[in-house]
Formats: sequence, C-alpha cells, structure tokens
Amino acid sequence: MNLKKSRSENSSVASSGSKIEEQTEKSAEPTTIKVQKKAGTPGRSIDVFAVQCEKCMKWRKIDTQDEYEDIRSRVQEDPFFCKTKEGVSCEDVGDLNYDSSRTWVIDKPGLPRTPRGFKRSLILRKDYSKMDAYYITPTGKKLKSRNEIAAFIDANQDYKYALLGDFNFTVLSDRTPKPSRKVTID
Repeated sequence: MNLKKSRSENSSVASSGSKIEEQTEKSAEPTTIKVQKKAGTPGRSIDVFAVQCEKCMKWRKIDTQDEYEDIRSRVQEDPFFCKTKEGVSCEDVGDLNYDSSRTWVIDKPGLPRTPRGFKRSLILRKDYSKMDAYYITPTGKKLKSRNEIAAFIDANQDYKYALLGDFNFTVLSDRTPKPSRKVTID
C-alpha cells in the first residue's frame, strides 16, 4: 500500500502538521474512514474516526473506535447517513474535507467487529510506505498475524469466543485526492 505524507493546514496538529486518514471503501458508494494525527506513535496512530454519508457524501466524525467498527462492519448492508447521528443532517457543514491536505488510507469494508476485549490497531510505518495492522489482546500483548492469534487463543481458553475469522490484517491501498491545479487564462 502506498502512503503519502502531506501537510495539514491545521496548525494545531503536532509539529510536522501531518494527518493521516483511513478510508473504508466499497466501489463507487460512500465510504467509512479513520483520521489519524500525531499521538503516542508520532503521526502514525489513529485517534479520530469518521464516515461518509451515502446521500450527501459529507464526512462525519465518529466518537469511538467501537462505533466506527460497528458502522464499518455493516456499511455494505446498512449505509451511513448524516441523520444517523443525533442532531446532524445533510444540510449541516461536513466535519472533514476530502482533499489533498491529508493522506487517506483505505481500510477494508465489511470487516467484522474486533472481538470483545481485543483492540485493532493500525500503525503507519516510519517511511510512510504502508500501514500495519495489529491486534492487542485483553492481556496487552500485540499480535501481528493469524498464527499468533491462534496460538494466543489456544493458550488462553478464556478467549475461545474470539473466532479467527473476526481478525483481519488487511489494509487496502490509499486514495489521496489529487491537488487541484490553478489554471490561468491570459
């Protein structure tokens, strides 16, 4: 997956001002995204989530990762609309603009919700070449593959409820909007 680092116009973002967003996409229909900005892992971890309205195509911030994962898991059968959020309509200004001031990273649509007690974590590599998906166990261990998850579940029968099919390490390639060009006519 190719990622591009870009400057944000928002000066409140940490020193480099970079933001990274993750988008879940299904064909030409509206999509779900995650927005990243500098946090514990400088500029490489996700801390803001958003979805795109099926009707007006505006981006709406989502309060929690759990809520985001719920929407992402069913976005193909149950598209998101602005009115889904309390007090929000398509008439309101969008929460985010899809433009080249950010790097947009695609997450696979329809991924199942992360099993109870586990946390899905996506980290941008230092060279900005791709995102790596990890799962953090309820005990705090970071797992990097299905084999590690299977071994963890086998060794910890308390987590037998977590099905291997509910863990997905796929992160699709990015979709960064092309910067608009100024055309001057003499």
